[in-house]
Amino acid sequence: MTERIEGHGGDLALAALRAHGVREMFTLSGGHVFPLYDAAHRAGFPLYDVRHEQSAVFAAEAVAKLQRRPGLAVLTAGPGVTNGVSGLTSAFFNASPVLVLGGRAPQFRWGSGSLQEMDHLPLVAPVTKHAETVFSADDIPRAVSAALTTALTPHRGPVFLDFPLEAVFSVGDADLPAVTPPAPIEPDPDEVAKAARLIAGASRPVVIAGSDVYAGDAVEALRAAAESLRVPVFTNGMGRGALPPEHPLAFAKARRVALKGADVVVVIGTPLDFRLSFGDFGDAQVVHVVDAPSQRAAHVQPAAAPAGDLRLILGAFADHAGDRADHADWIAELRTAEDAAKARDAEEMAAESDPIRPARIYGELRRALAPDAITIGDGGDFVSYAGRYLEPAQPGTWLDPGPYGCLGTGMGYAMGARVSHPDRQICVLMGDGAAGFSLMDVESLVRQKLPVVIVVGNNGIWGLEKHPMRAMYGYDVAADLQPGLRYDKVVEALGGAGETVEKAADLGPALGRAFDSGVPYLVNVLTDPADAYPRSSNLA
Repeated sequence: MTERIEGHGGDLALAALRAHGVREMFTLSGGHVFPLYDAAHRAGFPLYDVRHEQSAVFAAEAVAKLQRRPGLAVLTAGPGVTNGVSGLTSAFFNASPVLVLGGRAPQFRWGSGSLQEMDHLPLVAPVTKHAETVFSADDIPRAVSAALTTALTPHRGPVFLDFPLEAVFSVGDADLPAVTPPAPIEPDPDEVAKAARLIAGASRPVVIAGSDVYAGDAVEALRAAAESLRVPVFTNGMGRGALPPEHPLAFAKARRVALKGADVVVVIGTPLDFRLSFGDFGDAQVVHVVDAPSQRAAHVQPAAAPAGDLRLILGAFADHAGDRADHADWIAELRTAEDAAKARDAEEMAAESDPIRPARIYGELRRALAPDAITIGDGGDFVSYAGRYLEPAQPGTWLDPGPYGCLGTGMGYAMGARVSHPDRQICVLMGDGAAGFSLMDVESLVRQKLPVVIVVGNNGIWGLEKHPMRAMYGYDVAADLQPGLRYDKVVEALGGAGETVEKAADLGPALGRAFDSGVPYLVNVLTDPADAYPRSSNLA
């Protein structure tokens, strides 16, 4: 039975949002969107506000990533929307189903110079799946419902709507559209069978699984396919933890050996971008498995490229009944390389060097983090170490900026993660450069009683720039920060707590205090500025 709804534009939008499972709003206060606040307040709908609009969008993206449902950010007109564009762009590259609702100057006097009058659509259209101005209150439920369906349809991604002032403040009525989940994309069975034959028949196959495996709820299907075909699995992005670290087919540290020796490389749910050598693996054949035809790589010619619902494709891999090569020797070779690398890493993570090396921080974090902790990377050089030394034990516990590489995600992601998982550890791993982008939003976390732990690797430089620039030119410029800066004092001034750590032996106790504090707590670790991640470069 169709439900008829009425009210001002905020009421009409909220009804459609709730029907699609949206459960919270992230925002920075602005008069153009007051009716959305009014609707939320009267309905008891959770509303979280921030100090910079980018944090609102990043918080919405964290919810979308972690919970596989739409995240919502509400931004006021003009600079409110433009401040959120980096967040929208990150969501676009990360295929995150985020809805941004923007205010807009009144249409009836458009062109007269109203406050914050700007046409947002030309700016946001290139980084959204859909962008639309909704000119009447009656049309708001239809537009919100359609936008959310688009956001959730693979390949997922952000959508944008803005409402002129008179539309969102006006009273209207409309039918609440029925919610129909997107239908799974059926892959071409011949292409799936071709891929399965290549994997099963390979002598040295390797799987690399990425974020879309988690987003598409295909973690169990990946495990079944890997176990059936006996293929070693590496992961990136939110694919991390898809196989627990103790799984006999889970690998993390032997990737270079694996890709150098593989004869078939199977990339699932992640693009063939700079993180994966642009899909160039020497003589190995490439199988690229994607969740929608639009995601097939155009710059390489894979040997097979199944496109569609990842659960269906991986399920078919698991059920493959054809001939299979024996991969036992290959798996054993990689396990030997993996174990050797783990032994080297263990030494580095236990180093008593002065000043502290980043590896030691991660050694202490491995002991402090619970298996279901959410770890968030916001930085360059310091966060590169996180990818090497931290091994998520469960899927859906890792958040990083993704291929767009935007700094400043930290506090927004932390807010979205805390809202999503109020009973888990939330730990932000932040470079001191990244701290300059969003640390003010600690105040938002404090005020709204959202405790998180922030670990800053403080080396006083832009590490990804300083070392490469010196190597290239013999000097560096614009790559130094204030050494020893007390970021913990910034957090204390904003109502949280923290401390600075200069000795490796003090790391463990400091992290213990941080996780027990119940408030936003920053552990400011002074690290060796000469220590650079060995493969760090933002020039790729």
